Amino acid sequence: MLVHPQSIVHSIVETRDGSQLAQLGTTDMRTPIQVALTHPHRAPAPAPRLDLASVARLDFEAPDPDRFPALARASEVIDRGGIAGAVFNAANEAAVEAFLDEGSSLPFGAIAELAGAALDELGSGALGSLDDALAADAEARRFVARKLVEV
Repeated sequence: MLVHPQSIVHSIVETRDGSQLAQLGTTDMRTPIQVALTHPHRAPAPAPRLDLASVARLDFEAPDPDRFPALARASEVIDRGGIAGAVFNAANEAAVEAFLDEGSSLPFGAIAELAGAALDELGSGALGSLDDALAADAEARRFVARKLVEV
């Protein structure tokens, strides 16, 4: 796992032979999202084109676990499989939404804590269908809402 502070590399896939393929673009997520939504087709980019000459270099570093506490839990999500990803993602989204709410006093550090608590409580179970993922998503959002009331 790596941190790329410039936010130009949006994804990297390592192939069986060890080579890596990267998706690079400006620091604008519209194109990576569009690529994901329109695959395998390619539409004109909604964001400015990347000028690699102006970038000059790409930096990568190991993540600081104190600065990025959710990364260890994200690795756990991958190991667990099943509904864990739906739970962790939904809880994270709900916590971020609460953090961004102007009337909220939720501290930034509580986002990872809430997502982790939801993962611990709800993150086990099979993922056999889209309905399973949607149910896990909804339950994780309700979990965060309950925890926010308790705070």
